[in-house]
Amino acid sequence: MTYELKPGSNAIAYLFTVHGEDRKDRNERNDHFITFLRGVKGLDAGMAPRVDDVMRLCCKISAHDQIKVAVKNSTKGAVVAGGAAFVCGMLAGPPGIAVGGAVGGLLGSWLTSGQFKPLPQILMELPSNQQQKLYNDVLAVIGTLDWTDAAQLIALVMGNATLQQQVTAALLNYVSKELRAEVRYQD
Repeated sequence: MTYELKPGSNAIAYLFTVHGEDRKDRNERNDHFITFLRGVKGLDAGMAPRVDDVMRLCCKISAHDQIKVAVKNSTKGAVVAGGAAFVCGMLAGPPGIAVGGAVGGLLGSWLTSGQFKPLPQILMELPSNQQQKLYNDVLAVIGTLDWTDAAQLIALVMGNATLQQQVTAALLNYVSKELRAEVRYQD
């Protein structure tokens, strides 16, 4: 059996109308269906590689601009403050809780401030849902730009100063709003 799918055909009906075929024919039809989906504008069965392409673009831009960020790690500061208050409370009673809380709060603040990491490192550690959010933000900027792989996307964006600035702005907006991070350019 040979199946040919063309954009505009009713693909869902196509999936359910073929009966009495063997496994090989069904697998062949499914392969054609996936190929069909990849050809439909706006639907990409291989979405993960496109997210990866945009993540590589963001890493390239942030490395090029030498952007570093400090993600506020309030959990670490809270643990230090709470731990110090607990230990001092056990040693000195209620006044120890107050002193331990104040000292622990200062120590926790000092430990969590100024820890700047290169932005590409932060981006590659993002969970997939945050990578998808960043992908959507950057995709809103690059719009209908058509690319085949990460290298071509990077070349297209880096070759257009305006587009590069817009992607950088979207990246920095994401980092400051979603990650609540402080941004610093390396001197």
